[in-house]
Amino acid sequence: MIGLTKTAALEFAKHGVRINSVSPGPIQTEMFDRAFGKGETDIKRTIASQTPINRIGMPEEIASAVLWLSSPGAAFTTGQDIIVDGGYTAQ
Repeated sequence: MIGLTKTAALEFAKHGVRINSVSPGPIQTEMFDRAFGKGETDIKRTIASQTPINRIGMPEEIASAVLWLSSPGAAFTTGQDIIVDGGYTAQ
C-alpha cells in the first residue's frame, strides 16, 4: 500500500492531486472488539502495553490525522504514510 501511495503521488502531483496514506495501530472499533472481545480483556491490556503510549487508539485519532492530511496545512505533503500507532513502530 505504501508503494502504491508513493507511485500514485508521483503520478498525480503534476495535476495538483496529493496522495497520502494513514497506517493505524490498534484502534478501538467494533472489528477490534470482535477480534479481541468486548470491554477490558487480557489480550487488549497486552496489546495496549506494547505501545509506548500504553493504550489502544480511538477512531477520532485516526480521523484527526486524515483531517490534517486533507487540510491546507498539509498542502506540501504528498507520497507519505502517516503512522498513527501510539509509538509502536518507533520502538
